[in-house]
Amino acid sequence: MDPALPLDQMTIDEKLRALEAIWEDLCRTPENIPTPSWHADVLSAREKRVREGTSGFTDWSEAKRKIRDSAQ
Repeated sequence: MDPALPLDQMTIDEKLRALEAIWEDLCRTPENIPTPSWHADVLSAREKRVREGTSGFTDWSEAKRKIRDSAQ
């Protein structure tokens, strides 16, 4: 199935809402999402940076707000 979305006609906000809806749907069955082999290496490197204090986390709501604000 090729879902034809009018991406060239959608606003940034509409595209972000579409992404959120897709993500929410995918999260309903995470066991069906394949994990690439390199993913464990990336996660380990990120965890190391957090432990070292060179990286941190942003609340998802705050991250979405920042993305939306930067798009305007």
